[in-house]
Amino acid sequence: METMNIAPPADMTNDPVTSEGVVAAGAYVDGRRVANIAIEEASSWRSKPGHVVWIGLHEPDMTILTSVQQQFQLHDLAIEDADHAHQRPKIEQYGEGLFIVARTAQLVGDSIAFGETHLFVGEGYLVSVRHGASTSYAPVRARCESCPRALARGEDYILYAILDFIVDNYSPVLETIQEEVEAMEEQVLASAMTRAQIERLYLLRRDLLRLRNAVGPLVEVCRRLEHDNLPMIRPTMQPLFRDVTDHVRTVQEQIDSLREVLAFAFEASLLVGQAQETAVSKKLASWLAIIAVPTAIAGIYGMNFKHMPELEWEYGYFAVVGTILIVCAGLFWRFRRAGWL
Repeated sequence: METMNIAPPADMTNDPVTSEGVVAAGAYVDGRRVANIAIEEASSWRSKPGHVVWIGLHEPDMTILTSVQQQFQLHDLAIEDADHAHQRPKIEQYGEGLFIVARTAQLVGDSIAFGETHLFVGEGYLVSVRHGASTSYAPVRARCESCPRALARGEDYILYAILDFIVDNYSPVLETIQEEVEAMEEQVLASAMTRAQIERLYLLRRDLLRLRNAVGPLVEVCRRLEHDNLPMIRPTMQPLFRDVTDHVRTVQEQIDSLREVLAFAFEASLLVGQAQETAVSKKLASWLAIIAVPTAIAGIYGMNFKHMPELEWEYGYFAVVGTILIVCAGLFWRFRRAGWL
């Protein structure tokens, strides 16, 4: 092939691209990288038969995005969305090209940080634009380059590999949260939750809701890639996008399960707290009932009336004290038998 005659030496294919915002930019033929290219050369490389241009950008400025737009004739609205990283996951078709937005997630400290990946896909090219919290796609590029036969499928295979990588990276986040949720669930059964634990539970539920809102629309994105017969998606690739759809739905189910467990944990904590309060109330009521007996009798005989029963009786004091002790002991036995004490 003509392209093989102009391929650079092997050591040149690994030279880093130093432009600010450009992570990697390469031209591929039959799944093998034949050149590292500059953004300004992308159009000429893409126009060569059998070539695929793969460009990775990280938080590029508008100058780089404008240059990419000129090389691939991208739509103004898509470029505007890629410059403002606050988009809902979606897929849009502009002519013969696709614009896809996916949300990424990473654990930063005790909370989930979200980012975005914007993907431009068309005949002979794929451009990824990363914003915010996101794992580098260098492992995706390395894995694809290690299997030229798979990468030779073209730009739609690169699109599948990136989406699959994004969805797979949700799993470590969920696994870490699941471990914390299980530990929290065990503590709930032992004692009522503290204020700090309740605040943490609320933050976890909030982050999981945000993660679900980020993951949910990807189902529709993958469904369209699988079923809509888009011009740049070959039928042979549709089963792969179906697999990504299944993974996304699995992630959704895991998120829903964790949110339900957190809800149950909060309800269980409330029930445990109410049970403890009820037990304390029963004990207080029991002791108050016991104390009320000597209090009432002592109050009656402390009214200082001259003519009262048993005032002149020799054993009156002992009889009253004995009665108090017997009644108090009977109440104590009754409450203890009922489980109040």
